[in-house]
Amino acid sequence: MDEEEDLEAVGEQLYNLIYPKHAEIAGKLTAPCVPGMLLELPGPVLTQMLQDEAMLTGALEKALRALHLTQGPSKGTCKDEDDVSVSSDSLGEQLFELVDVYNTGHSQKITGMLLEQHKEAVLNLLSEPTLLEEQVNLAVKTLKEQNVETDISDSSDTDDTERLGEKLFSLVEELDPVHANDITGMLLEMDQATVLQMLSDHTMLEVAVHKAQAALETFK
Repeated sequence: MDEEEDLEAVGEQLYNLIYPKHAEIAGKLTAPCVPGMLLELPGPVLTQMLQDEAMLTGALEKALRALHLTQGPSKGTCKDEDDVSVSSDSLGEQLFELVDVYNTGHSQKITGMLLEQHKEAVLNLLSEPTLLEEQVNLAVKTLKEQNVETDISDSSDTDDTERLGEKLFSLVEELDPVHANDITGMLLEMDQATVLQMLSDHTMLEVAVHKAQAALETFK
């Protein structure tokens, strides 16, 4: 098949690049159908790797780590797809290695997101480089949107609380300068609507301050 021939050709080119530095294990590093090895990566990534030495070096380091982890002799035959993907842990490891190649900085999170899909869908991602790339890009976009929303929410909440605290403190300080800090802190524990109402209703504020003073006396 054309795809198999292409893979074989890429494997030979990778082997020739790797052999000078890793003669003893070059065959294992470029073995097809072995999880963690270079030929398990998507075709477009392999092609780019042949032209990008830094990318090849990074992928080579990961393959070496995977090889050390397995610590088993190469048998020269490919594992069946069912054997490779029996457990969720095995799927997760294979998927992480592929996702990590894209250097998004969120490999762990993205892998977790993709593993939430059905097993068949995850297996498709392992065998379809284009589909995997689309899913990775979509996950990156989602993570960025979540971060932006969180940043905006956090900053606005913090700003609102600080502004309310400053206004409330200035009013409480007029009524009880000695305990202004403590009383303001107690009042800010109320819901925001009540605090806003106190800022515009001086009588309501006075009542709240008196209650806070009584509570402080109790704890003395």
